[in-house]
Amino acid sequence: MSDTDSENSQAPSKKVLIIGLDNSGKTSILLSLTKTTNLLSYFSIKPTKGIQISSIEDGERIVKVWDFGGQKSYRNDYLQNMDQYIEGVDELIYVIDIQDRRRYDEALEYLKNILKAIGKPERKIDLTIYFHKFDPLLDVLEEYSTQTISLKLVGDINAIATPTYDPKIFKTSIYTIFQKKTFQ
Repeated sequence: MSDTDSENSQAPSKKVLIIGLDNSGKTSILLSLTKTTNLLSYFSIKPTKGIQISSIEDGERIVKVWDFGGQKSYRNDYLQNMDQYIEGVDELIYVIDIQDRRRYDEALEYLKNILKAIGKPERKIDLTIYFHKFDPLLDVLEEYSTQTISLKLVGDINAIATPTYDPKIFKTSIYTIFQKKTFQ
C-alpha cells in the first residue's frame, strides 16, 4: 500500500469510499483489500480518525480508497461536506456490522442520509453494501439466515437506494481474507 502515486501517475485510477458506522469493520476490509494476512495487523486496528486515504495497486490501475471514520462526531461533517468527498467517486462501499443487530436502524438511517447528501450524482456511482463480520457458521443461526436478514435489511436498503442506485449486497468476513459472496 502506498500513500503516494507519483511513481504511477500515468496509471488509470479509481476512487472508492468506504463508509459505515463506527466499529463496522471498514479498516479491516481495507487491510483485506491490501492482502494483509498478518493477523496481528487486525488486532491492532484503532478507530479511524477522520478520513484516511490509501492507494492500492490493482493490476494496471491505482485504487484510491477513502476510509471514513464512523464515529458520530465525524458523521455530520461528512454529510454537510459530501460534495467535496463525492467528486470523482466510482464506488461507494457501505459497511454494516451484521452482528450488531441493535444498530441496524442507525446504519440504515446513516445510509439514507449519505445518499440524500449525495443527491442525484452527475455520473454513475456503484453502490456496494457489505454485510460485514458474517463470520463462518453465522448463517446457521436463525437470526442471521438469508430470510431473516432479507426481512430486516435488504428491503429497506433497496427502498432507500432505488431508483438512483442498484445496490450490490455481499456477505463479507476477514476470516476468509476477504471472501465475499453475493447475498441473494
